Amino acid sequence: MQYRTLGRTGVQISSLALGAMNFGKIGRTTQDEVTAIVDAALDAGINLIDTADVYSGGESEEMVGKAIAGRRDDIVLATKASMPMGDERNHQGGSRRWLATALDDSLRRLGVDHVDLYQIHRWDPRTSDEETLSALTDLQRAGKIRYFGSSTFPAYRIVQAQWAAREHHLSRYVTEQPSYSILQRGIETHVLPVTEQYGLGVLVWSPLASGWLSGAIREGREITTSRSTFMPQRFDTTIPSNRARLDAVERLAKVADEAGLTMIQLALGFVTAHPAVTSALIGPRTLDHLWSQLAAADTVLSADVLDAVDAIVAPGTDLAAHEKNDTPPSLLAPSLRRR
Repeated sequence: MQYRTLGRTGVQISSLALGAMNFGKIGRTTQDEVTAIVDAALDAGINLIDTADVYSGGESEEMVGKAIAGRRDDIVLATKASMPMGDERNHQGGSRRWLATALDDSLRRLGVDHVDLYQIHRWDPRTSDEETLSALTDLQRAGKIRYFGSSTFPAYRIVQAQWAAREHHLSRYVTEQPSYSILQRGIETHVLPVTEQYGLGVLVWSPLASGWLSGAIREGREITTSRSTFMPQRFDTTIPSNRARLDAVERLAKVADEAGLTMIQLALGFVTAHPAVTSALIGPRTLDHLWSQLAAADTVLSADVLDAVDAIVAPGTDLAAHEKNDTPPSLLAPSLRRR
């Protein structure tokens, strides 16, 4: 396992981190299975676990808390807030009112008195940067969080938040958690240059592109991945963007074969090769998934392999741009671009 410094915090984290989105009803995992995955990940040298309050309605946090009981101090523990938690309209977002409550709820579910990294899961356009950063700074000063970061923020919002922190003399985001894979390289254009400029740690999610780069999806095979069962439109190969992904996967498989790598090693080795990336979040649903992903822990891709990837999916290119989660609201809602 390789270790890297998380931005400018001085905290050393593993180049692969354990994402807990599949823990609980989303991944249909039991507590025993979760504990076994956590045990194996820690034994392999992973030292960062990332979850969120919204994952299975809090069940993921509860399972992580039980799995890490008795060894909290050896783990860099991260969670997230701001996504809707139920139908109450104020149980979401980046307001001081909600974040104070959401953090206490997360600490209770995790069974800890603090988290190392607290992240705003998505940018909340209804709440000012000053409001959110002020609340997070106070929670940090209270000892409930050590650092805080953003997740899936557009580049211009990352910059704006940095300036807001400076202008109002508040603590700042020290990490960003964007989606990044060989098939979704858009963040190379704007987000990663910004995170490098401001010295942010970068924890990338979906490095296997929702299973497209797991090796399980190939031409002529029926797609039966867990994700495809509840997001079928993202795997319908009659849709042009999905057809483009499948074509790219077939070409990437040849690159992997020639380099003596699995598709997973190619995919994880690619994202962790970028100098702006600190760690890639893996989200195993089973122990077998974990083992296959841990095999990439020491993968270092040669320049020739990276050049071959660039020839298949050009730098800065998203093969499914419509699936991105950092699109400015005005591009999604016509009312926001009409006078």
